[in-house]
Amino acid sequence: MHIATSTPSLDAAHAQPLLDWLASQESAMFELLAQVVNVDSGSGQEAGVRKVAALLRGHLEAAGIAVQTLPEPGWGECLLARLPAASSAAAAATQPGHLQLMGHMDTVFPAGTVAQRPWRIEGGKAFGPGVADMKSGLVMNVFVLEALARFGGNASPVQLFFSCDEEVGSPACRTVIREISQGARAVLNAEPGRITGNVVNQRKGSYRIDFEVQGVAAHAGINPAQGASAIDALARKILALHALNQLEPGITVNVGWVQGGMASNVVAPLASAHVDLRYTAENDLENILARIRAVIEEESLPRTSGRIVQQTGTLPMARTPDDLLQAYQRSAERIGFQVEGEFTGGAADSGITSSMGIPTLCALGPVGGYAHSEREFCDLATFVPRAQALALTLLALR
Repeated sequence: MHIATSTPSLDAAHAQPLLDWLASQESAMFELLAQVVNVDSGSGQEAGVRKVAALLRGHLEAAGIAVQTLPEPGWGECLLARLPAASSAAAAATQPGHLQLMGHMDTVFPAGTVAQRPWRIEGGKAFGPGVADMKSGLVMNVFVLEALARFGGNASPVQLFFSCDEEVGSPACRTVIREISQGARAVLNAEPGRITGNVVNQRKGSYRIDFEVQGVAAHAGINPAQGASAIDALARKILALHALNQLEPGITVNVGWVQGGMASNVVAPLASAHVDLRYTAENDLENILARIRAVIEEESLPRTSGRIVQQTGTLPMARTPDDLLQAYQRSAERIGFQVEGEFTGGAADSGITSSMGIPTLCALGPVGGYAHSEREFCDLATFVPRAQALALTLLALR
């Protein structure tokens, strides 16, 4: 799909006031970010997710933007905001369809993490659970949408959508994302900017496959031969699964969690594990999944058996069309920074929209690093420039 763009100079009447306003809002951005970081909102923590949604919704509604919440039982709720095209710019629009800003409100951290290490600023960096992945991107999107509501210039309607279960593969929100993304001309996802400062123009997809191995219990000292060790069988399966890393470029298979046995003096009757699979849009997913299933279900050791208990997956993000990436690059250059597109093995909701054939660009949020760890940080100096570059990109997409 071709993305029509205008040169930044064509939008000067709207662009400079918008850019100046965003620059003036730095303290307000940090204040809102501190509020949402200081809320535990791990996947499945419904009350926390709803509180984050309420904070963001309140800011949007105060700016006069229409917002609705979409309940997702067991996960919390999603947030959906819509801003119509500016009337003067809409007359010059050459293509139908909306532009979509995306993000997710859930984090990977358990309840109580905020109490252990709340929001703090040190050395120009903000720290706290989810500060980079991706609460900074949520706040950035909110302020960019408010800037457009104040100053206009967007030739297309802009839609903002925040999900609530991305960190576990979007089991509930995937359908909603597909529904609200229909007809979108481009999707801009505010996952954290890479530590290099780059954005992401291609991502791997992922699958988590939970499986268990059944064995036969026996006394490990008196009659071990009467048993069949599920742990022994699992170990063989792990070696076979890791050997699939040589299958084709782009594929990575990792058994990252194992559990099994009853006691040290018992031949293990049961063991279980989780497999993490990463793949690109070019890989043959059905083939690799069939190979994994064959390893899990084969009789690795006599009288043992394996079975898949559950599997969940996220889709890969195909390479971003050059014209969309270039539109963002030109906007960034106007603000004063250079950016390149970067490939990553991490999955995101941008894979869902990309799989629909919608041009998608990811990691447009403020620069951050060490996501999913206690060292996670957001580089606060990048907050306003990234917001400004995103706003200019939305003005340029016509």
